[in-house]
Amino acid sequence: MRLIRGEIDISADPGALARRAAEEFVRLTADAIASHGRCTVALSGGSTPTGLYALLASETDAFHGRVQWDRMHFFWCDERHVPPHHPDSNYRMALDTLLSKVPVPAQHVHRIRAENPDAGKAAEEYEQALCKFFGLEEGEWPRFDLVLLGMGPDGHTASLFPGTAVLDERKRLVAASWVEHLNATRITLTPPVLNHAACIIFLISGEEKAETLRTVLYGDAKTVRLPAQLIRPGHGRLLWLVDRTAAGLLDLHGEIASSS
Repeated sequence: MRLIRGEIDISADPGALARRAAEEFVRLTADAIASHGRCTVALSGGSTPTGLYALLASETDAFHGRVQWDRMHFFWCDERHVPPHHPDSNYRMALDTLLSKVPVPAQHVHRIRAENPDAGKAAEEYEQALCKFFGLEEGEWPRFDLVLLGMGPDGHTASLFPGTAVLDERKRLVAASWVEHLNATRITLTPPVLNHAACIIFLISGEEKAETLRTVLYGDAKTVRLPAQLIRPGHGRLLWLVDRTAAGLLDLHGEIASSS
């Protein structure tokens, strides 16, 4: 087996994974700020990034003071179609674990207005907000400095789920997507937006994701169509930060793996 794209870094456990992610976050954001005066980050929900967010938020940890929070701008890869303080809201998760605990200016937090009863309108509004912030002309794509993604056991990432029409989207920046098995609508950045990022980091933890991770990394994307396989930045870095249980079915003795 061989890794078909990206870099992979394997940590011993979820705690070590969070620290490895925090190290990358601090370095990448500092580089972006040094390069062009600000750093744009697209956050994900789910359980895996909470360890990273907690480390960054902790004033007793070395990471907190190494981030220029006043130069940071936060966006979201996806959102549930719920109000901002709903327990299922990705915005609320990031607010509770990170954003309410660091000195980031309120105007630098660019959430998806998912309280809009019309999810399609919420997607359009977020697309317009991205165009305005990044100064986009028609046909241009935003370039986030960093995109943080997770992956579900079914291979979904952001709110790109298997079998949904948004997987084939090539024009829109943001789309509302009906997910049949969840009986819910999600609002998500589209694959081209994610793939235009300067750096994409996947955070993956847990034995239940091991088989899917192996398929995503080694499977033929032409015959195995998992959403995470669509993430292939054309002019950016792709880094897989994985704990040892999620990496259990990978070739740890080959060139593809490094341990931390």
